[in-house]
Amino acid sequence: MDKRKNLTARNFPSAQQEAKGVTSLERYDGPESSYRLAFTDTEFLLREELRPVRMQLELLKPDLVQAEQGIVSTIVIYGSARILAADVAARQLRDAQASGDAREIKRAEQQVLMSRYYEEARNFGALVTRKSRELETPIYIVTGGGPGVMEAGNRGAHEAGGRSIGLNIVLPHEQAPNPYITPELCFQFHYFGLRKMHFLMRSIGLVCFPGGFGTLDELFESLTLMQTGKCRRSPIMLFGREHWSRLINFDLLVETGMISPQDIDLFHFVETAEEAWEVLAAEYGFDLPETQTGDFALDI
Repeated sequence: MDKRKNLTARNFPSAQQEAKGVTSLERYDGPESSYRLAFTDTEFLLREELRPVRMQLELLKPDLVQAEQGIVSTIVIYGSARILAADVAARQLRDAQASGDAREIKRAEQQVLMSRYYEEARNFGALVTRKSRELETPIYIVTGGGPGVMEAGNRGAHEAGGRSIGLNIVLPHEQAPNPYITPELCFQFHYFGLRKMHFLMRSIGLVCFPGGFGTLDELFESLTLMQTGKCRRSPIMLFGREHWSRLINFDLLVETGMISPQDIDLFHFVETAEEAWEVLAAEYGFDLPETQTGDFALDI
């Protein structure tokens, strides 16, 4: 027997050991009993008063798991869950044309036009994953974990043979994780605020595709954190100049003094995955002969 092991042995049993070692007592097994260990008592953990504890758990779990998986640097992909892959959009257009419904045809034609963003998100996920293999510090794609543009980003990383992250959230309507997320890096959130924090904690840059209220919320919170110095500045790339220029009159915000002229420099317009990578490469020197990526992690 090696007595030296006693130098590092635990003095107290772990919570896991205690939970497994609990014996069932008939008198105290009923739903009204308070005998269960607090950290194994789901009903207790779900009480209204335990919200701060649940928020702490939601902060800690993804952080600890990513640290254990060696995730240090990420690139965020924001975008609509409603944008379809090109082949799916084309098939729906054919079906609409066969039906002869003018409204359905117009809707399907718009989906075909928007499907280019799915393909660019897919290309970008693959490009980042391939390029990352050449870097000292690997970079991982992170998305909101759902369908549409989110699926495209995870899909591109998966097809390039890499791992990627999905930060899914419980919504009133069903939203299952897309099938391309690395299982051990697929998380589910209750709190939008903590989910958005996790998007940026390890981010060295983000790309934003067209989207609805959720996408705009994520984009503007990121812009605000960087504008106000609450988060380190990193490249923000908006895919589709025409789309974003029609949606948001940035010039009007400057003209009316609502933002400073230099705030326009917080983001770049790009059209392709390659253009987005060029912005990142220029910022961090990725494509220099001797790349030194350093430590990208943010602490917000």
